[in-house]
Amino acid sequence: MARFLNSCDKSESVSESESYFEKRSGRDRRKGQLPKLKYLLFSGKRAHARRREDLHRTFYFDRYSSHLFAAIVAILFLSVFDAILTLYLIDNGSTELNPVMAYFLNYGPFVFMVAKYFLTCMGVVILLLFGNVLRKRSLVHTHHLFSCIIGAFATVIFWELYLIFFIVS
Repeated sequence: MARFLNSCDKSESVSESESYFEKRSGRDRRKGQLPKLKYLLFSGKRAHARRREDLHRTFYFDRYSSHLFAAIVAILFLSVFDAILTLYLIDNGSTELNPVMAYFLNYGPFVFMVAKYFLTCMGVVILLLFGNVLRKRSLVHTHHLFSCIIGAFATVIFWELYLIFFIVS
């Protein structure tokens, strides 16, 4: 029996001088890589918090709902439309009351439009990325904030249209 066990022991049959072919490159594929673009655009995995303990931490998603995408597109569209109406009102004798946008308006209408769009985009991205932090620390959810922003832009645009059609004309 002892002879059978010794014959099955592989460590004695392989000599020390023989080596095996190493297939691994030695580099850890999980470190230092950005996610591939196809995963970010088309098939992200995290659409909500998976575990209950994740709700108490800051976490990020890589997949968002189509309603949120529509809200972001609406905010950007309303921002550009607001900038166009503001420029029309300024050409007809109005003044910009927002001091930040008035600063950019001093450099011309193109700089004003680019700054308005850039600042709106940055605000939307920050709100999108850190929306879970807001939800974790308060009762306000991100989609409610996007709805409020759309409402605020719509109110400003209605006011500007009122000024254009009833005051300026």
